[in-house]
Amino acid sequence: MQAFLSDIHANLEALRAVLDDIARYPVHEIYCLGDVVGYGPDPLACLEVVMQRCKVVLMGNHDQALLCKPQNFNVAAERAIDWTRAQVQAPLPNGAAAERRLAFLAGLPDSHREGDHLFVHGSPSNPTHEYVFPEEIWDRNKMDRLFAGIGRCCFQGHTHVPGLFIAQGEFGLHQFYSPHEVDNSYYLEEGQVMCNVGSVGQPRDGDWRACYALLDGDRILFRRVEYDIESTMRKIHAVPELDNFLASRLQAGR
Repeated sequence: MQAFLSDIHANLEALRAVLDDIARYPVHEIYCLGDVVGYGPDPLACLEVVMQRCKVVLMGNHDQALLCKPQNFNVAAERAIDWTRAQVQAPLPNGAAAERRLAFLAGLPDSHREGDHLFVHGSPSNPTHEYVFPEEIWDRNKMDRLFAGIGRCCFQGHTHVPGLFIAQGEFGLHQFYSPHEVDNSYYLEEGQVMCNVGSVGQPRDGDWRACYALLDGDRILFRRVEYDIESTMRKIHAVPELDNFLASRLQAGR
């Protein structure tokens, strides 16, 4: 069994709760699909956990923005990544640890493939930056382009909205199913699927609980996990560079 996390966004309480939930299952590999940092108050701790626990870690747009200039970030996101960069680069109390974290981030791949499964942060066409939203199933050209880039299944994040994009063949319409529409379980059969595993640290589907996905053979399972959201919000409020909106949106799941 494999576990897929994405968009942790420096939310340590959510990450720990998800790892505790994963421990209930016979998971032998954990994959992180990007955006370990950004928005949240615990970038160093989350990086250390991911470096220790994950078999594969991909480059997310916030991870890349820490190393380079942010692309299309709003003011709150850019202030947060500037603060995060300062934390990650700080030589105190341990300069070697700072260098190790930066080297880890700089070495992240933008995609990973195992057999007929593709793993990205954004999309098959633009692994780090392209969003794929549920309403885009009506954009036939985009969906055809995306499905042309995968084998059987693509696991991704970036939008913070979990769900399944199903390719319906040459003449059929593509479909999207939210986790509750499939009772949080879906069997991979014939055809192609893009699975958005949701967000650990900042869900945006109206549900504040941390979200991740499991793969058990050919069965995808979506998991929602409660965590100590109040602690995370207090930490955000305590950092002047982190906009209070980044705390309030956690409660709203938006």
